[in-house]
Amino acid sequence: MDKLIGTRTGRRTGERLVVAVLVASSLVAVAVTIGIVFSLAVETVRFFARVPVSEFLFGLQWSPQTAIRADQVGGSGSFGAVPLITGTLLISAIAMAVATPLGLASAVYLAEYARPRSRALIKPVLEILAGIPTVVYGFFAALMIAPVIRMVGTGAGLEVASESALAAGLAMGIMIVPLISSLSDDVINSVPQSLRDASYGMGATQSETIRKVVLPAAIPGIAGSLLLAASTAIGETMIVVMAAGMAANLTANPLEAVTTITVQIVALLTGDQEFDSAKTLSAFALGMLLFAVTLALNVIAQKIVRHFKEQYD
Repeated sequence: MDKLIGTRTGRRTGERLVVAVLVASSLVAVAVTIGIVFSLAVETVRFFARVPVSEFLFGLQWSPQTAIRADQVGGSGSFGAVPLITGTLLISAIAMAVATPLGLASAVYLAEYARPRSRALIKPVLEILAGIPTVVYGFFAALMIAPVIRMVGTGAGLEVASESALAAGLAMGIMIVPLISSLSDDVINSVPQSLRDASYGMGATQSETIRKVVLPAAIPGIAGSLLLAASTAIGETMIVVMAAGMAANLTANPLEAVTTITVQIVALLTGDQEFDSAKTLSAFALGMLLFAVTLALNVIAQKIVRHFKEQYD
């Protein structure tokens, strides 16, 4: 009897230890997130002590070239983030416009139409494409996509810059196609077969079953994959540097050169920097802005997922 009690006590102690380790592991992510937000917030407050919030959020010119001496030309920089925001949204929108239909179409084909042999060939190729470094996509955009766009645009009588948002967006869209395809394929495959069988039993064709049963049931997971792809596009840097340039132009023309928030953060923090100037501190304000945009995307995605889940139930 004493031996049995001792065994139960040992099991309870082991279970408590495992639970404690799991809780500690979960708290690590929370602590890291809090640390990131706190570090960004502290430096952002320092930046806004020198530059008004209204100028940063609504200013139309970005030129953070503060002077070293008071009598030097350009002694006060311009810290309007609107050109960076529009450039980020423009390139991300182009990327998502390319990747969403291609990714979802390939996912539907792999999950519903492809034969086992075709799936065994296409699926690994897509996964290999997802593992290509982003700098390679940047080379591809700069050496292949941009010249083709410039040639076609010039032939049509349009003025096309050597570096353009369209080139960067197309390359970025190709890069995130495997991400959307792989995640959406897993989500579609997780839809119960009983739903398909019930649809077939009602006389629906395969295409009607996919449109009216499978995809609506998989929309919450597909929305999550699109959100992850959009976050990847917003946070991409190398492709933008090599294909779209670093010019902070306020434009909605995809044929012109633009830049993004992440590119400017890298540019501001490259080299030996001292965190006592508005130029350097503006990188943290941009980081906080990017964090807020990503958080807003997550909140919107959660509402969309909740809406469709309630509708499906």
